[in-house]
Amino acid sequence: MLTVLFSLRDCFRGRAVLQAEILALRHQLLVLQRSSRGRRLRLRWADRVLWVWLSRLWNNWRSALLLVKPETVIAWHRKGFRLYWNWKIRHLEERPCVSPEVRNLIRKMSLANPRWGAHRKPPSQTWRTFLKNHAKDLVSADFFIVSTITFQLLFVFLILDHDRRRPIHFAVTSNPTAEWTARQLLQAFPWDHAPRYLLRDRDSIYGEKFCETAKWMGIREVLTAPRSPWQKDQASYCTSLDRFEAS
Repeated sequence: MLTVLFSLRDCFRGRAVLQAEILALRHQLLVLQRSSRGRRLRLRWADRVLWVWLSRLWNNWRSALLLVKPETVIAWHRKGFRLYWNWKIRHLEERPCVSPEVRNLIRKMSLANPRWGAHRKPPSQTWRTFLKNHAKDLVSADFFIVSTITFQLLFVFLILDHDRRRPIHFAVTSNPTAEWTARQLLQAFPWDHAPRYLLRDRDSIYGEKFCETAKWMGIREVLTAPRSPWQKDQASYCTSLDRFEAS
């Protein structure tokens, strides 16, 4: 029964690939007929959208592409993504303006407390020593975003091991929640293999559920400094440790 099902799947898949190849070739013939009177190809926005769509759904689309280079199609997709998000940002509701009284109060508090906030300085010796002493027991967790052809965003949760410089666990979702993130922590460290320290930023996506799960597993969370986006890149921690060990 499984053999029959797999055969049917391969049959339908082969037919879909054949139809995609026929569509690609017929479209290119149509473009050539349209551009026969001139020396340059007359590509419209619909032509670009079609090839971007084929590149995302058909793995062997490069084999049937003759009019332009594959890099050109990829550039079309990136350009469309930028145009979409520029349009979306312009149509978002504007933030309410801050009153002059609040702005003056912020300036007054900043001048009266110059030592407030984080400062862009190299890692201190204490931080490097911490990384060196606990590299075997330290992992990092972070999110990054992947865009799709339909201009949707997918959130990728990644856990990195500092000792071997390798990813331990990753998962993808379009709607990250605190419960989902806590469940990924359980899946990454089953049984009694949980690390001693977990390094992460202060994103609210982790939530109380994530903290409770980490505490229950015996993991101590190490948070980055407030208002320090340059510390969010987890690769910088590995780089800092490599430089310290090399020196």
